[in-house]
Amino acid sequence: MSRRHPIISVTGSSGAGTTTVKHTFDQIFRREGIRAVSIEGDAFHRYDRSAMKAELDARLAAGDATFSHFSYEANILADLERVFREYGETGRGRTRHYVHDEREAERYGAPPGTFTDWAPFEDDSDLLFYEGLHGAVANGEVDLSELADLKIGVVPVINLEWIQKIHRDRASRGYSTEAVTDVILRRMHAYVHCICPQFTLTDINFQRVPVVDTSNPFIARWIPTADESLVVIRFRSPRGIDFPYLVSMIQGSWMTRANSIVIPGSKLDLAMQLILTPLILRLVDNARRA
Repeated sequence: MSRRHPIISVTGSSGAGTTTVKHTFDQIFRREGIRAVSIEGDAFHRYDRSAMKAELDARLAAGDATFSHFSYEANILADLERVFREYGETGRGRTRHYVHDEREAERYGAPPGTFTDWAPFEDDSDLLFYEGLHGAVANGEVDLSELADLKIGVVPVINLEWIQKIHRDRASRGYSTEAVTDVILRRMHAYVHCICPQFTLTDINFQRVPVVDTSNPFIARWIPTADESLVVIRFRSPRGIDFPYLVSMIQGSWMTRANSIVIPGSKLDLAMQLILTPLILRLVDNARRA
């Protein structure tokens, strides 16, 4: 952790909804005049698209059906740790972009499925913002959880996460349901061993729970809406959290444990604004005073 150069890390698996959470952070940063530099977890994949396909084929030929982007060894986590550490110490660092599609290819000037060149962060930022798969990893080789000052987990219940992924990958990437199902199965081992352990280290978890039937996510015709969901918000430490204030401000919310509050799904953005804004302002204020 760094008082002078704070780091915020948002962690969740593919289809969890971390991009939506990032939009809320972006709103807070703009409203409060905070200069944030952002890095994407995809930028720290070890392989581009063609190299990843070759590695997957080699692993499958060797009898390993569990290798995926979720796996530690599919990512350059030591480099990500160095970026976190360098930023915390100096406010500097570098990142790149993974180009997902033709639209991003036009933006970044690189073919889909490849990486852009590494580039330094902009100067004079107030904080570093990470969004991706591995922002709170602590696995004995790297410890990103110790370097991030505010760690957010985005963790829908698993069936909802699968529904969101299936619909996203079919709509935006042209995959069949069968192809997405194969990816889900291949990622399950790493999901259990690499992704889930992070959510015991995050400071706040946002878990969306549908209140409609999602018992077979592979045939679901649509994603449950916010009005068809509840969100469980869990704080690792409830100290300093004004729960009576939150319950009074978020209509329809209630507490289930000393460190947990449940809200209507449609109130998620409001809840995030109420909870995260003072935490972010405190980090930035402490940094400017340091």
